[in-house]
Amino acid sequence: MTELYVGRRSDLANGMRLFVDLGDTEVGVLEHGGRLYAYENRCVHQGGPVCEGMILGQVEELIDADGKRRGARFSTTELHLVCPWHAVEYDLETGECVADRRRRLRRYDVRERDDGIYIEI
Repeated sequence: MTELYVGRRSDLANGMRLFVDLGDTEVGVLEHGGRLYAYENRCVHQGGPVCEGMILGQVEELIDADGKRRGARFSTTELHLVCPWHAVEYDLETGECVADRRRRLRRYDVRERDDGIYIEI
């Protein structure tokens, strides 16, 4: 494996994303909650720029003791990367498509050294 420099950690401030072109593949690097993630910037649904999407908690239904729906909330533990084209959701940790766990984004190992961010290709 080869490490490829993507940018500085400070470039990811305020929800910014870093992108690197690997020829016919673009990789997006994003940060959330202090962790770094790197995925091919191509939604498995229809090729949209998934790494440009929002990060949201999974919607959880609130059900009371009688089994009645009492609303919904966003999870703080299961986070999703949402493709901006058609709102297809992916588990931020694994890259698995939430609607079909057999499908997933191509993930890259990402490393941080000094102020630099590197992916393994």
